[in-house]
Amino acid sequence: MIDMSSLAGFQDGFARALATQDRELAVLTRQPGFSVYRNTVMKGCIDALQANFPAVARLVGEPWFRDAAAVYVRQELPRDPRLLFYGAGFPGFLDRFPPAAELPYLSGVAWLDRLWIECHAASDDEAQDPAGLLALAPAALGATIVRPRASTRWKWFDALPVYPIWRSNREAACSGEAPAWKGTGALLFRCGATVQWMEAGAAHCAFLDACAAGCTLAEAAGAALEADTQADISQLIAALLDAGALAARSQPHARKETS
Repeated sequence: MIDMSSLAGFQDGFARALATQDRELAVLTRQPGFSVYRNTVMKGCIDALQANFPAVARLVGEPWFRDAAAVYVRQELPRDPRLLFYGAGFPGFLDRFPPAAELPYLSGVAWLDRLWIECHAASDDEAQDPAGLLALAPAALGATIVRPRASTRWKWFDALPVYPIWRSNREAACSGEAPAWKGTGALLFRCGATVQWMEAGAAHCAFLDACAAGCTLAEAAGAALEADTQADISQLIAALLDAGALAARSQPHARKETS
């Protein structure tokens, strides 16, 4: 009978040996062919990160990216055999990576690359039909809950022009003009099998945050106005519906009566 605890210990040690030079694992690492296997694994992981974070790689250049990726791989090997999902911690790693200190927007660019993957891989669900909302009376509309679609992703970045930097590098179409140094947001959504993106204001992101938390449309509108008092809520909702960012799930908001 196989001793599962011993097998698990060997597997853990083997994985650790791939990423470190631990002296306790010298017996394993001295085995013929191990260094070849380790180099193959490292290259595969670095290649996966470069494929998963194309805007980051284009922004910093391949040599810089691969050096940084090698450091990350030694800290975090894949836990999922689907390498498309490898690198969940890469944005946070870049935020702490000393050589990236002069690029405060780099981790944000990595976050948007990561959100692209999540948007691409998310399950399908039906988009909200605008006519279904327009048919509701004002009171019923305000009490309706509409959640973001499973593939919808968004993020707001205070005081950093992350979205235009990410977009120009993702699209490989740099204009040569420096973006205005101000907070920006991004909305990623999927049309069929294609991931698309657009700039999103603080109000859009606050509105989607509230919808994701199960708030009513009236509450989500209030959250959007708190984020931006000048926001046009009608245009905001219309833009989200036009993008297909909201799911076709609406229901009255049930509240408990208090005595």
